[in-house]
Amino acid sequence: MTEPGTAPRGTAPGAPPARFLDLCLDARDHHALADWWCTALGYRRAEPRAGDAAAPEDPVLLVDPTGAAPRLWVNPVPEPKAVKNRMHVDVVGDRDALLALGATLLRARDDAIHWDVLADPEGNELCCFAPDD
Repeated sequence: MTEPGTAPRGTAPGAPPARFLDLCLDARDHHALADWWCTALGYRRAEPRAGDAAAPEDPVLLVDPTGAAPRLWVNPVPEPKAVKNRMHVDVVGDRDALLALGATLLRARDDAIHWDVLADPEGNELCCFAPDD
């Protein structure tokens, strides 16, 4: 355990105690949802490290091929999503294209909000902002 006022292992003195690393989504069919997010974001599945073989039940790591956006893990879970997310993904994109891929429109932009609230095929919420916003 780190003493109060000291930097945790891997951080510089005076740095915040944490830094953003990855984003993770839970899914009953983690392979199908990984494929959906790859298509939606233009991501690709990360190649396993040399000598490692991914088992079908392992989480799936997705990466932005440009390296500019955060990594996304899609983790297998046995239960379906039950309640509203307390954290969600914001994307800039084409709402209609995402709907055609299988997203669900939860709330359309209106006078109160200037984005669309969607859900991916497993019900994880995301906000979609038009590219010209």
